Amino acid sequence: MLAGAIGAAIILYVTRPQGLPDDALDGLVADAARGEVVFWAGGCAACHAAADATGEQKLVLGGGQRFPSPFGTFVAPNISNDPDAGIGRWSAMDLANAMTRGVSPEGAHYYPVFPFGSYARSTLQDIVDLRAFLATVPADSKPSAPHEVGFPFNIRLGLGLWKMLYLDSDWVLTGNLTPEESRGRYLVEALAHCGECHTPRDAFGGLRRNRWLAGGPTPDGKGNFPNITPGKLDWSEADVAEYLNSGFTPEYDSAGGHMALVVENTARLPAEDRMAIAAYLKRVPPIE
Repeated sequence: MLAGAIGAAIILYVTRPQGLPDDALDGLVADAARGEVVFWAGGCAACHAAADATGEQKLVLGGGQRFPSPFGTFVAPNISNDPDAGIGRWSAMDLANAMTRGVSPEGAHYYPVFPFGSYARSTLQDIVDLRAFLATVPADSKPSAPHEVGFPFNIRLGLGLWKMLYLDSDWVLTGNLTPEESRGRYLVEALAHCGECHTPRDAFGGLRRNRWLAGGPTPDGKGNFPNITPGKLDWSEADVAEYLNSGFTPEYDSAGGHMALVVENTARLPAEDRMAIAAYLKRVPPIE
């Protein structure tokens, strides 16, 4: 019994929420204008604004969108500039710990429905810039709704084990990439977190990196995310870039569902970033 207690204590210790070093952001100067590009690349509005928001309402980040999954239904929280209901009191370090370590300002694990597994590859400069931009968006006093997650998934201590298995900041695509492809990799694998939807998951919700971007079932079990590797997606780089700008496919179809919200974000990026994403997708190993 003693050995079991000691073992449990060791597991709890090694899987505890751990933030960045206190000096991780030293010397970084925030730029809100750059932070706006990070905001749209990161898809913040696609989840945290109302699903039917348009125009300036895209910057009202009161949360509320629901995301069903095999583990329960997760509800996007309020990340507006409200000091009580939102993240108005957060420091840049609070945001950096959330995005790269999945740790809240109170020292609790976040659920990986918040894609910190991808954001962990973001530069700390980008996160500092993003925090500066988020300080400029409207405040919304609507309280965040609780997640609807039952036992045992409502025990957040177990998320430390999940992080040990799956939280990996290494790049998926390695090799000798051009500067354009490297920028595309950063956008796809880090900020835009494309793999969070387009890569299939195992029974514990971890990404199956050996089938990177090969598509898979949607979390609600009602559809499938498409395979966007060269093994299935035969669009040209120009086709991909145009889709990310207008939402129109080469077959004159248009983006729908949550992807339409993603396109609203990518359309706000510089044209060279959309081309960089396209260049990266052409370098991903093809999977049939």
